[in-house]
Amino acid sequence: MAGIKDVAAEAGLSVATVSRVLNGHSSVSEDARRRVTEAVERLGYRPNAVARSLRTDQTRTLGLVISDVMNPYFTELARSVEEEARALGYSVIIGNADERPDLQDHHVTTLLDRRIDGLLVSPTDGGSPGMLGAARAGTPMVFVDRWIPGVDVPVVRSDGRAAVRDLVAHLHALGHRRLAIIAGPAATTTGRERVDAFREALAAHGLELPDAYIGQGDFQAGSGRRVTEGFLDLPEPPEVVFAADNLMALGALDAVRARGLRVPDDIGLAAFDDIPWFVHTDPPVTAIAQPVRDLGRAAVRALVDRIEGRPGASVTLPARLVVRRSCGEREPGIRNPPSPVRRSTP
Repeated sequence: MAGIKDVAAEAGLSVATVSRVLNGHSSVSEDARRRVTEAVERLGYRPNAVARSLRTDQTRTLGLVISDVMNPYFTELARSVEEEARALGYSVIIGNADERPDLQDHHVTTLLDRRIDGLLVSPTDGGSPGMLGAARAGTPMVFVDRWIPGVDVPVVRSDGRAAVRDLVAHLHALGHRRLAIIAGPAATTTGRERVDAFREALAAHGLELPDAYIGQGDFQAGSGRRVTEGFLDLPEPPEVVFAADNLMALGALDAVRARGLRVPDDIGLAAFDDIPWFVHTDPPVTAIAQPVRDLGRAAVRALVDRIEGRPGASVTLPARLVVRRSCGEREPGIRNPPSPVRRSTP
């Protein structure tokens, strides 16, 4: 079995330089990094991770605790995190909290027991005890997507307020006035922020958000269906439902179809968190897209900075509106705006 001296000889470099490359030191030239990588591949060299961790007190492993692995947004985020971590010489262990604070704490404790070097967390609520304890104990940590106010941890997230304003302006231009929202959990920052942004955007157009047009969801499809059923039972249903995440939007779509109604003929639908499926629905769903891959990469870089003794900076990236046809938009190329969509009488 090849050892580090064999790699050094194959690459034509010193053992010290090879060691720095394998341990991810930033002081190594790109040429040296390339030569070591090629030598490792040719020789099939595999460093002993356990022995290295005992020497350096590092395992080159990151923990990622995501809120819901079934949500396509978090699936894409996890993939981006894993890719960027691998590029920087780290492995990733993933825990799925399933939107449960107790599971979140379970994963945090388990990951710390495995001596991970740092932790990425998308908090499920206002702060579970184990996760807060880890942050306050000085564990290198970065919040991604969601955050906890008052906890001194870098946050990597997107800002959807401008995109929500664009969405409401778009709906207003289409002639819609009765707009409702399926909100995420109030215990999460994203749940609160999206409702606030929606209400502010409506006010800018002289529109109100009545209590009857705010449905409390939980970022799961079942809640989207339940809330939408309630909207449809109102004496004056909304003209458009804005779901604060993609899974609740899919649940809303199920509720509309279960009533024998059509989107957007009877009611419009828009969503926060664009997903690939939305272009394949009939009609394609108008949605707010977050830069998920960029968020994952930025979160890993911020965490690695903290691990390696550099200050990890918070990062905020803009979300954007993607207009399709679920709110009464015309086919591409038709300039005249449609008449306001009204719910047909059964």
